[in-house]
Amino acid sequence: MRETDKGAVLIVDDEEVMQDVLRTILTEEGYRVETAGAAGRGFELLQEGLYDLVLLDLMLPDIDGLEALEGIKKIDESVVVIIITAYASIEKAVRATKLGAFDFIAKPFKNEEVLLTVKNGLQKRRLQAENLQLKRSFRQQYAFENIIGQSEGMQSVFKLVRQIAPSRSTALIVGESGTGKELIAKAIHGCSPRADRHFVPVNCGNIPADLLESELFGHVKGAFTGALSAKKGLFEVADGGSIFLDEVGIVNLETQAKLLRVIQEREFRRLGAIESIKVDVRIIAASNLSLQKAVEEGKFREDLFYRLNVININLPPLRERREDIPILAEHFLKQFCEENHKPLCRLNPEALTELMAYDWPGNVRELENIIERAVVMLTDSDVIMTSLFPKEFLLRAGQGHSRTVIPSAGISLKDRVSEFERDLLLTALEQTGWNQKRAAQLLGLNPTTLNEKLKRLNIREARSEQNNASG
Repeated sequence: MRETDKGAVLIVDDEEVMQDVLRTILTEEGYRVETAGAAGRGFELLQEGLYDLVLLDLMLPDIDGLEALEGIKKIDESVVVIIITAYASIEKAVRATKLGAFDFIAKPFKNEEVLLTVKNGLQKRRLQAENLQLKRSFRQQYAFENIIGQSEGMQSVFKLVRQIAPSRSTALIVGESGTGKELIAKAIHGCSPRADRHFVPVNCGNIPADLLESELFGHVKGAFTGALSAKKGLFEVADGGSIFLDEVGIVNLETQAKLLRVIQEREFRRLGAIESIKVDVRIIAASNLSLQKAVEEGKFREDLFYRLNVININLPPLRERREDIPILAEHFLKQFCEENHKPLCRLNPEALTELMAYDWPGNVRELENIIERAVVMLTDSDVIMTSLFPKEFLLRAGQGHSRTVIPSAGISLKDRVSEFERDLLLTALEQTGWNQKRAAQLLGLNPTTLNEKLKRLNIREARSEQNNASG
């Protein structure tokens, strides 16, 4: 409903006198009014514009009033419908309210009765809209709850997710294993108008190829040996919502053809069935493989690739967003301390140094596992030491530097992280002859981000002072 008026009302009644009376009553009260003399014309107007309320006569020249009510609700489920009927059709009007009509007004009616019923109907719509908006705001607030990242790369991903979520366009999430592709898919669904409906994740890599088609599209009884009864497919389960096809790159070519049909026609057939089933499903796919390369190798259909790759979301690996490691580690520490009923613990500086220096081939999932193990193994202390990390991790991380000695007065973890960051930046700059663009590439940073860090840490001035002193 618009803030500039009291609401838009559509009158569907074949009697011109009744149209004129209702239009006059409602217009004088500040409502915007359109009229239609038949259900068909009413459908056209509903599809062309947004109406808050429909006054519907049950006696129409083209179709039955109850059919008209059903058609209206299919076009706009949220629109308020008030039935206008003669006393002889009260029973039918009552049936209409059970089918979704808000209320009914019997002819002949009083003007005050019409205005009060319309007012109450619009009040209900307003409350429903406000409630829906609150639910959406709540969902959007928590859609990114488990996705941690302050780096420029992740902030760009968050911005793109919010931008594309309201649409029904297919999205392809590309990233290494462990980068959080399913979390991003859930965020897209959670920020979309489909958030009230099912989000159905399918890990194509965990389902045998000969069973995947049945899982996705279902089957009829007797479709194959062992099909003792009919079964819904996951696309049917996801109708009205979203389906997440993880590791879509390993799907065989035959099933790829059927996925293409679902995207193009919005319909499919169960295994062994003759009739097609229509669905309204948003497809979100993900792959840790290059689908473009798979297309070139003949392992993935080119037409399906372009259908899936309408919106491409590239998740950066953890090694390219090292500035997120401390906040990710803190998040997992809090999570696993709570789960294991332990006091909140912290990383000692050397442990954080190891985490920052590691390349994380398993990405965020590997970091999560490392922190969980350390919390579980921790006893008689609230400090995570490197000794709690797996030996294979320490070997891969190249542990060989001298251990940090913590003075009895203690040290500031925040200061040590800043020192470590400063050392990394200086090392990269010195290795590249103070070429900021090349240094940013070495560190997996955007040049703008590197420049901001140099300013914050006052590194340019420090270099100048060194040059002046040597001069």
